Amino acid sequence: MCLTLAFVFVEALAGYRAHSLALLTDAAHNLTDVMALGFSWYALRIAVQPANSRRTFGYHRVGILAALVNATTLALIALGVMYEAYHRYYAPPEVQANILIWVGSAAFLVNLITAWLVSHGRHEDLNLHAAFLHLLGDVFSTLGAVLAGVGIWLTGLNWLDPAASVLIGLLILWNAWMILKETVEILLESAPRDIDMSVMVRDVLRVPGVHGVHDLHVWSLSKNLRMLSAHVVTDDVSISGGAAILREVKDVIGQRYGISHTTLQLECVGCDPDHLYCDLHAAHPAKR
Repeated sequence: MCLTLAFVFVEALAGYRAHSLALLTDAAHNLTDVMALGFSWYALRIAVQPANSRRTFGYHRVGILAALVNATTLALIALGVMYEAYHRYYAPPEVQANILIWVGSAAFLVNLITAWLVSHGRHEDLNLHAAFLHLLGDVFSTLGAVLAGVGIWLTGLNWLDPAASVLIGLLILWNAWMILKETVEILLESAPRDIDMSVMVRDVLRVPGVHGVHDLHVWSLSKNLRMLSAHVVTDDVSISGGAAILREVKDVIGQRYGISHTTLQLECVGCDPDHLYCDLHAAHPAKR
């Protein structure tokens, strides 16, 4: 955070003196990175707090909310950049290519270091992944600024600066869309994309003693913290026999699908209607 914030002032001043939208754009993006890193750090601190009577699932969703905010700010920045680049394309100011090249190269190194620092653990945490994409977007945006500076220095075509800004904006927008899509799926309690529900049901039905599965729900609290609840139909067995069946079902679900938190309810044959996915509207009809 400190490294990025310090360079924001250097890059903004250089962009102002060089009349470079690419540098000013990257400085603004770096400023949002500082906020994104701060928000991500706060979310990580909150997420480790234990569950309580008000938050029985704990605070794992705070990281998802942080990722959602980061992605939204990314999208707004990208749209603002492309809007400004559109106006500059038709009346491009004279850009000092030497400042653009040198400052852009320094920014590239700073962003590369910060992206590497944040990359650890991003595969397990969507919040960290969003912060990493923020910084990775900066790596490519500063590279684009440097290439634009080289192009202006060689050809004198000042419109290369806003053109580079448009490409940077499109890259940022794409990253924002990917994060938004994943965060919305988690907030909507969607089943993880890598889980084939029909295959999961077949795997559970192969467990000895299991005759059916219904009221099945699979969702995520965070990127890798997955939950499952289901009703498992068996014969009218003893409690100890049912516990053995549940243990084997949990082992199958945990080993093959990475779901460590499962809530399973045993039922004997003919107990409830055999609906694979619960009809909540039928269970709780809306009042008129």
